[in-house]
Amino acid sequence: MSVKLTYVDTGGEGPPLFVVHGLLGSADNWRSHVKQWQERRRVVAVDLRNHGRSPHVHGMSYGEMAHDLLALMDRLGIERAHLLGHSMGGKVVVTLARMVPERVASLIVADIAPQAYGHGHDAVFAGLRQLKAGRPANRREADALLAEHVEDRATRLFLATNLKRGEAGELELRIGLDQIEAGYEDIMQTPAGQGAFDGPALVLRGGNSHYVTDDMLPALREVLPLAEIKTLEGAGHWLHAEQPDAFQASVNDFLEALEA
Repeated sequence: MSVKLTYVDTGGEGPPLFVVHGLLGSADNWRSHVKQWQERRRVVAVDLRNHGRSPHVHGMSYGEMAHDLLALMDRLGIERAHLLGHSMGGKVVVTLARMVPERVASLIVADIAPQAYGHGHDAVFAGLRQLKAGRPANRREADALLAEHVEDRATRLFLATNLKRGEAGELELRIGLDQIEAGYEDIMQTPAGQGAFDGPALVLRGGNSHYVTDDMLPALREVLPLAEIKTLEGAGHWLHAEQPDAFQASVNDFLEALEA
């Protein structure tokens, strides 16, 4: 059964651009990009299940998350859309494109390949558990709790976007941490579905990231045979935050070429 996702819809004409965040992200992380894109087109930025303000439920498979997204398209009366997904969100949009290619005008996949990855979030989950148990009164205390397990400050700042003020006044996590951890094995797997998406696609990868290496490209092209591969130099996995102007321009150029 699909989950009723929370979303931001800028309104506008034509096929919209759906923006789908990665693991432990949310639509809020994309506000600056959405503000610029909405000058050109309708944008719908979503919170996936167990993320942002969407419901907490068990099940983090790509089939389940893609069905949630498809149900939102149906709710909004959207027949076809451009889909942009970062990291885990990239696998969600690839899954949807495999399931119902007729509903997908194009795919933009940010720094992820359609393959399985090894576990790499143990420290992050430990830090979030520490934060949850510590019930911090402010963001300084929250950062100190996270720092016991997560050394990188930029990562801690990203994780802190999942904090909200609870009824008792302390900061608490708004994500479904239990459900995400329980579904982590599925998150690390390949996108669901079979075969290739034969529509237009753009794959953006960070020049400093290891998520889409050259040796992964043959397998990627089996799933996205028409994909344009573009590397954003100087960017890591969070390429949309590290090179926002280059990321924005790449997406705009790709979509405008399709609509010319």
